[in-house]
Amino acid sequence: MRAARVYLIRHGQAGLRARYDTLSDLGREQAARLRAWFAAEGITLDRAISGPLERQVETARVAASDPEIEPRLAEFDLDAVYRGIAPLLARDDDDFARGYEALQAAVASPHAKEHRQWTVTDVGVFRAWYEGRYEFDGESWADFKARALAARDLVAGIAPGSNVAIFTSATPVGLWLAGVLGADDERAMKLAGSCYNASVTTLRIDGDELRLLGYNSIGHLEPSLRTFR
Repeated sequence: MRAARVYLIRHGQAGLRARYDTLSDLGREQAARLRAWFAAEGITLDRAISGPLERQVETARVAASDPEIEPRLAEFDLDAVYRGIAPLLARDDDDFARGYEALQAAVASPHAKEHRQWTVTDVGVFRAWYEGRYEFDGESWADFKARALAARDLVAGIAPGSNVAIFTSATPVGLWLAGVLGADDERAMKLAGSCYNASVTTLRIDGDELRLLGYNSIGHLEPSLRTFR
């Protein structure tokens, strides 16, 4: 019998920065294309599992069905990281302070390109959090990583031949793949950074091991529907 397969799916395009934890209209279309892809490939899902975030759950509902909710699949809370760390970085780094002020002014417009890309300011905040440079009242990188990787126990006991879709976000996808490939955290971040919205990464379960069959597939998305944020 065919080995069980896990389809690790990043959520569709999210909303603007002020309401990021939603799906945009384009994100809902991406999720609908996922549903059509499963049907065209003849893939019947035995389970759909989603992180608890609105953008993750809505992607699952459009692409598959009402999912089981697994809190460990949530993305790290970038807003909380910003609230805790950005003021400290701005205090210590004048260049960051200027960039942070400019970013806040730019995203006041819903048409700003900064809504759909990572900026130097975003990277600076993320790096300070990832490297543990500041203490703040929020989840640390180490705790986030441990949580996301602990969720791999979801695939334990899946029967041969089963198809399971797991709807999550870019960083958990990167961490799971780094674990499969024996890669370090820096490589995990690069994998996460290249993860398209509504992409499919396919894993095969061999005994107690996950093996990579395909990464970041977007064949179901025409070029105009391919986004990173």
